[in-house]
Order: sequence, then C-alpha cells, then structure tokens
Amino acid sequence: MIFDFLGDFLTNLAQFTQGLDAWLQGFFVVLLGAIPFVESYGGTFVGIVAGVPPVLAVIAAIVGNAICTFALMFAALKTRSAVLSRRGGGADTEPRMSKRRAKVAKALDQYGVPGVCFLGPLLVASQITAPTLIAVGARPGKVFLFQGLAIIAWGVLFALLGNLLLTNVAG
Repeated sequence: MIFDFLGDFLTNLAQFTQGLDAWLQGFFVVLLGAIPFVESYGGTFVGIVAGVPPVLAVIAAIVGNAICTFALMFAALKTRSAVLSRRGGGADTEPRMSKRRAKVAKALDQYGVPGVCFLGPLLVASQITAPTLIAVGARPGKVFLFQGLAIIAWGVLFALLGNLLLTNVAG
C-alpha cells in the first residue's frame, strides 16, 4: 500500500517536473539545495527522482547549498571578528564555549576541518556545521575550501545513488 502511494507520487512528480522549463526545474532544485538537512545531496536526489536531468540537478543543488552555506559562513566570520574586536583582543581572546561549541571544537581537534566538513552532514546540516567551525576558531579559508568540496562530493554521490535507484527500479 505504501509502495503504491510512493510510486504514484513519484510518477506524478516526474510528469509535473517534465512539464516545466529547464530553468524552472533548476530553480526549484537550487531552492531545495538551500534548505538545511536537504542540501546538495537531498536536492540532487529529489531532483533526479523527480525527472530533472541529472547534470542540471547536481549543479543546481550544489549551487543552492553553496550559496546558503557560504553566506552563513561569511556571517559567522564577520560576527566572530566583531565579537573579538569588541573584547579588545585578537585571535588569542576566545569567547567562552557552550556545550555544543565544545563538542564541535572536540570534533575539530579529532577529525580536523576536512573530516568535520565531509562527515558533518551525516549528523548536522552543513549550514550549521560550517559556521560553527568558524565560530570556534577554525581557519576560515580551510573551512570554505573543504566545505565547498564536501558539498560537491555529497551532491555527486547522491546523483549516482539517484541514477542507480532509477535504473534499478524503473529499468
């Protein structure tokens, strides 16, 4: 019963999506990619399953996720700089850490920026992980680089999974 509903839903979604212009398909996938916990991987997967051409789905979801995540990272960087300058210190004057920030700092020490950026989406949205890394004092350049690479990697991985699903289920 649930599979009938899901199958009907996916069929109707694909028919609706294929009736849209390509730019509108891409726009909706960009919006999906910008949603926390949907991100590049979910946006790509949903886009492909909905009938958006795979290359368009991957690029659009990555762009949406990157724009949102990088904007939040930039805001975290500016906020951190403002807080530290008001305290009269530089990088040596660290704000007191909450329990959550302490957990992120511990993960940063344990896995480094690349590990937290690539593994973070398994637990928390990249729109939360990346700005928090900057807030706890990780080097912003490394966070921007590795978070960008992680967004791309997760998007491509789920494009492959989406294509595999469609090939095996529809095929």
